Amino acid sequence: MSRKTLGNFFRSLGPGLITGAADDDPSGITTYSIAGARHGAALLWTAWLTWPMMAAVQLVCARIGMVTGQGLTAALRRKFPGSVVRVLALLLLFANTLNVAADLAGMGDAANMLTGAPALIWVFVFGVAIAGGAIRLRYVVFERVLKWLTLVLFAYVVDALYIGGEWSRILTATFVPSFPSLRDHALWTALVAVLGTTISPYLFFWQTSQEVEEEKALGRRTTEERHGMTADAFAVRTRDVGIGTFFSNLVMFFIILTTALTLHAHGVSIETSRQAAEALRPLAGPLAALLYTLGIIGTGALAIPIMSGSAAYVLAETFDWHQGIDERLRGAPAFYGVMTASIALGMVLNFAGLNPIKAMYWTAVVNGLLAPIVLIAILMVAADRRVMRDQPSTAWQWWAVAVTAVVMTVAAVGMFVL
Repeated sequence: MSRKTLGNFFRSLGPGLITGAADDDPSGITTYSIAGARHGAALLWTAWLTWPMMAAVQLVCARIGMVTGQGLTAALRRKFPGSVVRVLALLLLFANTLNVAADLAGMGDAANMLTGAPALIWVFVFGVAIAGGAIRLRYVVFERVLKWLTLVLFAYVVDALYIGGEWSRILTATFVPSFPSLRDHALWTALVAVLGTTISPYLFFWQTSQEVEEEKALGRRTTEERHGMTADAFAVRTRDVGIGTFFSNLVMFFIILTTALTLHAHGVSIETSRQAAEALRPLAGPLAALLYTLGIIGTGALAIPIMSGSAAYVLAETFDWHQGIDERLRGAPAFYGVMTASIALGMVLNFAGLNPIKAMYWTAVVNGLLAPIVLIAILMVAADRRVMRDQPSTAWQWWAVAVTAVVMTVAAVGMFVL
């Protein structure tokens, strides 16, 4: 492959890659760590199962944005009554704000472990810095710097390979799904959390909105100019989403495996960031806390603007505000007002005494309960030829998302009933 071809390939990777990177946010890292520490290899199989699920969902959302020239909420408004869309918007705002609060709590706790400074001070510092950066900098500049910190997460890959284990048992746990027993409520809850932090509603809205932003960057400023999608453009996005979700789920697999081989093997159930960081000690030794903290801060700083931004897109499209993550503040004051308010409320919630580890885990559970509802709405939009301008979702993608909604619903029912 020539240098020019390689350069063109990497330039073609856009919203899908960033969405995949943002999926392994502090809540995700913590949820996968807790799953491995508490349940060993029991949920390793979810990594390969959720890859095609996550990819299909993000591709259907990307298609909605590329075909309609609008964000997901605008498409939902064309399909459902306004009252239904407003309820979904409020639910997403609630879930996203909880996620922001939990991620800030995780970042503050990790920084406290490394520096000794109070976690709440770090929560304030990170919240102000992220909100200020999102407003003053174009997000494309913001993410180009921060996405490199997510490479720290590959330490889990190296750590698991370095530790080793009974690979026959690991492969069996990976490729032979073992659903929780009828009375294992904790494992059903962990399954909902893993699914919820991997296939999160905020990513659906973000993916769709970023397709619109990509079109705007090409000079297509009106909705009419953005209507329609070419096969070549969708092929590029398919590759982009496939690569982004693959690496996201690869990291997920190795976080679960690493914590299973280290913490679960020694009977350690994660209650603090320091315990979570111990999973990296076999590889990093005394630098384990530093690696863990860099990963938490990097992914949190990348994901929080996406969470607050997706909420802003939802409300902007619900109430017809001017919007755009790359707009200046004076051009989209209400949009940035929602972003800032979401981050600020997340900061305030931390002063209520959130337990960082529990907050990140239970936020994943909330996302797991909300996602099936949103997925059903997405399926109805994706199949509507009027809304999709005679370019509805392909059959295999539609059915893949339908299966995803069913699996997540079954997990939620299992959590409450069994």
